Amino acid sequence: MSEASASDTPLRASFQVKLNGESVVIATVGQAYRFITRLNTVEWMEFQSLHNEARAALEAAAENGIMIVQATNAIRALFARAKLL
Repeated sequence: MSEASASDTPLRASFQVKLNGESVVIATVGQAYRFITRLNTVEWMEFQSLHNEARAALEAAAENGIMIVQATNAIRALFARAKLL
């Protein structure tokens, strides 16, 4: 398996989220994976199901570029539910 956090595979959309008052642009699988895994698991507890789906989708997209659409949709759902968008 390729390391998802190091993947430069572009997502189908880029996301601009605010974290601690700073805007962060997320445009690749690796950036998205690092963003959702960098935060403490407790911070994602409320959205555990969506977080797990997004993480799995990003790992799959890192291995196989054809999974980019599913990964982008999973990240979009997680960010929207967490009100990061």
